[in-house]
This record gives sequence, C-alpha cells and structure tokens, in this order.
Amino acid sequence: MAGIKDVAARAGVSVATVSRVLNDHSGVREETRARVLRAVSELSYRPNTLARSLRTDQTRTLGLVISDVLNPFFTELARAVEDEARGRGYSVIIGNADEQLALQDHHVRTLLDRRIDGLLVSPAEGDSVALREAALAGIPMVFVDRWIEGLDVPVVRTDGTRAVRDLVTHLHRLGHRRLAIITGPVASTTSNERLAAFRAALAEVGLPLPDHYIGQGDFQTASGRRATSEFFSLPEPPDAVFATDNLMALGVMEQLRTLGLRVPDDVSLAAFDDIPWFLHTDPPITAIAQPTQELGHRAVAALTDLVEGRSAGSVTLSAHLIARRSCGEDERTRR
Repeated sequence: MAGIKDVAARAGVSVATVSRVLNDHSGVREETRARVLRAVSELSYRPNTLARSLRTDQTRTLGLVISDVLNPFFTELARAVEDEARGRGYSVIIGNADEQLALQDHHVRTLLDRRIDGLLVSPAEGDSVALREAALAGIPMVFVDRWIEGLDVPVVRTDGTRAVRDLVTHLHRLGHRRLAIITGPVASTTSNERLAAFRAALAEVGLPLPDHYIGQGDFQTASGRRATSEFFSLPEPPDAVFATDNLMALGVMEQLRTLGLRVPDDVSLAAFDDIPWFLHTDPPITAIAQPTQELGHRAVAALTDLVEGRSAGSVTLSAHLIARRSCGEDERTRR
C-alpha cells in the first residue's frame, strides 16, 4: 500500500507539499497540485483518517472504555454502541478496563492521544484522575451505566430501584424471609444504588438486612463464590440470595453446586442484569433486566450531540423484573 512518501517521490515534491495539497491549503501552484493529485490517483493512495482530521479537526472516531469485556452485559452494551455509532458515521475504539482503575485511565489517555472525537465510559471503582482531567478539559464525554459523583458529565443509566422493590416483594410473597445480597465494589455507584434499594424494599415488607447477609463482591465470579461460601457457613444461612450482577450470580451457582445445594430447593437465587443464558440454566434464573441496547443507543446519541456542538443531558431508563423458576415460582407466580 502506497504511503505519503511514495506520493511525494512520484510527484517530485516534498512530503509537506503533498500534505498541503491533501489538506487543500493555499500557496500551492496549480501545476504542482495537479501533479500531486495525479500521483495520488496512480498509486491509489488513500489518506488516513488522521490526515483528513487536520482539515476538519475530527476523526469520526469515538472511544468506549468498559469495565469488563467478559461481562455479558458490557459485551451487549459495546455491540449496541458500535451499531449506533456506525449508523451515525462514526467508528468505535474499545478499551477493556477489567475493573481496574489504572488500566481504565491508561485506556482513556491512549484514546485521547489518538484524537478521538468523544469518549463513552463506564467507570471502574475509584477516583479517576484521567477522567477528571478530561472533564475539566472539556472533552466531549458521557458516562454509561455507572458514573462519578461530582463530575459534570451526562450519564445514561438504568434506575433499578423499582425493579429491586418488585423482586423483594416477589420473594416475600413466595415465603422467603432471610434475604441476602451480594454487592459490587464499595465505591461503585450502581452497586450502592442497588444495595440501598434492596435495604429499603426489605424495610417496606418488615424484614431486616443484617450485616452478615451482605456479601462484599466486586462484580466478578470469584466474589460470588466467596460470598456464598460465607453465607452458608452461618448458623442460619439465607433462604434467598440476590446477586447484583450476572457474573457474581454465576459464582453463586458454582459454589452452591460445590456445597451440594440446589436452586431453588435449598436456596433461591435472583440476579441483576438478565442475560440470554439465564434462560438455559436449570432452573432458569429470575433476573432484573436492563434495556441494554437502548442504553448503548442513547449514550451514543448524547455523545454525538456533544461532539457536534449540541447540548446533551442525562438519561435515566427503567429496569424490570423477569420472574422465572429460580426462586420457587410456579406458573401462577410467574404471570
């Protein structure tokens, strides 16, 4: 593939002259311009996006930094972002933070060095220096699913408060009285919101949430296993466990199998973030579903508004409960 140096050699000019011609700068003689353009045609030279951006100050590229590419929720979210961005004429570069603040900030700085037009981020736990710097610098940026308190950045997210209340009411009606929760990272906004909603919903039905029924997780499978092991070492283990993301729910199922316990015969299980394979487990898992595709589409819409000089505000969508069979439901209770 021909490069700009090849074009310069063919046309008998400097690389700088080729650049001026490609960027439509004045001060180039017509004869020279014609010779350069003829060389471009003969060599089938295609200026790269960065070269074109010198003229427009845009690369038509968005950055997406997600918390964990192995989490099916973020996989679906990334697909939705790519689809919507492509429809609007943008490409997407994805960075996987793997729930690590340092890795997230590395991706943010790398993407900004590549002159992306705007940034979508689902922040990892902790105080991100890179994101604060980007926000203060006026980089077009939108948070999706999670957010950082105190930063003036639009957030596109799901409010699961009502769905969590519906879940607790559902479990209470099924006769469950010892309800436990596995939370995400301590500083995660989504984790804290789900814990607060669970605690409030339990209070509404007159149930406590003792500390030993709160398992500290990190949105990873291993933490679901660990919390489950701790729950079932208690003198009185819970009769229902709510995992606040799908990977921790997987960890719960793995550990219950290790302990020789069955869902829902020995303990019920529900999860936040419905994913396709929850339908194919035995039993199918009762879950709270987010409108993941809409989240991705709305986040891209907000970001491109900022990139193209329009205003953008935060968007809050609603989650909903899908009752299946992992909490002891029968056909009547799943209607």
